[in-house]
Amino acid sequence: TFLGLVVDYESTATIIDGKSIAEDIRLQIAEEVLQMKNAAGHVPGLAVVLVGDRKDSQSYVRFKVKGCEEVGIKSLLAELPRNCTEDEVVDSVSRFNEDPSVHGVLVQLPLPQHMDEEKILNAISLDKDVDGFHPLNVGNLALRSRKPLFVSCAAKACLELLFQSGIDLMGKHVTIIGRSKVVGLPTSLLLQVKF
Repeated sequence: TFLGLVVDYESTATIIDGKSIAEDIRLQIAEEVLQMKNAAGHVPGLAVVLVGDRKDSQSYVRFKVKGCEEVGIKSLLAELPRNCTEDEVVDSVSRFNEDPSVHGVLVQLPLPQHMDEEKILNAISLDKDVDGFHPLNVGNLALRSRKPLFVSCAAKACLELLFQSGIDLMGKHVTIIGRSKVVGLPTSLLLQVKF
């Protein structure tokens, strides 16, 4: 016992090879995209809206575009200046919502401080909200009784890494470090739904 807690010293750490798991997933997605192209004559399309010139956001977006290219997904990018209006961002989102070649829309966060993030994220069509940030997707996940159309990809990735590594969470206590709406909150909600 340590500080009144029962500690299992027999447990061992598991090293998770995220790069290997990610590569396997990329290969699987590339195969599925190719099958879709052969069967339906088109590929999935991902649209990204980037506002401003933050280096970290630009880097994330480059990574997303490159990832799409690697697996055969069409990617579209709308780059808007930092001083644009909320309406200009919403207009970009709306154009992607209406584009039948776009199957997923995401707005790179964070947005500049003068923008209402909630208003902009709410503009994303529920069925194209691949980040899972639309209030109905988050709400359905939180309710546990309804299945959201999309769940945060970061949360799904966390669980997929554990699953692919053979780590069983059933009956376990899990600690989530952080409560961001991008990773911490959706991961916590997803764990509650799954386990």
